[in-house]
Amino acid sequence: MDKIVKDATEAVADIQDAATLMLGGFGLAGIPENCIAALVKKGIKDLICIANDAGVDDFGIGLLLQGHQVKKMLASYVGDNPIFEKQMLSGELEVDLIPQGTLAEQIRAGGAGIPAFYTPAGYGTEVAEGKEIREFDGKMYLLEKALRADFALIKAWKGDTEGNLIYRGTAQNFNPMMAAAGRITIAEVEELVPKGELDPAQIHTAGVYVQRIFQGEKYERRIEQRTISN
Repeated sequence: MDKIVKDATEAVADIQDAATLMLGGFGLAGIPENCIAALVKKGIKDLICIANDAGVDDFGIGLLLQGHQVKKMLASYVGDNPIFEKQMLSGELEVDLIPQGTLAEQIRAGGAGIPAFYTPAGYGTEVAEGKEIREFDGKMYLLEKALRADFALIKAWKGDTEGNLIYRGTAQNFNPMMAAAGRITIAEVEELVPKGELDPAQIHTAGVYVQRIFQGEKYERRIEQRTISN
């Protein structure tokens, strides 16, 4: 199977209106910048986006929100995006706010083929409304369903032509578990190398989970700063 695509435009060409997407990264680190830009240019609408956060108003998922391309967000942290806030309060954007650990486990479970699990997070709050509650060893738990997506858009530091991936730093949050939970996983990497060049012991995501891969460009790395000491 030839997994290499030319660029982000080719990688997202078959993503249509109303698709469910997982978008990797944590804050502004390790996000699929090229794929997001391609989706903005493509102009598709009514997307359901699953991500840890909503980016900021002019970067990351915030660019999709700017274009009113997102119908619903499932996220954990959304406090840095005024566009998100405005659309949520106006009723334009449907929102499921999920405890971060629960969201991570929902995605991991989806990739592992586990349909649901029990967690104590959210018991006694609005998060518990409409959910099955059970007691285990004197403690109350909510039943949370796993999450999967039509497409998982992820970003890694280095990948090979077979789709094997290595993440660096904060990009190891959410990207690996989303890679397993997408029906089609698209990986953009900073460096694409031939098969066999990656140390097998260093690989975080096996190529079996990745259907498309390309080398991205012009990464902004907004929260990275170079420090020099004498």
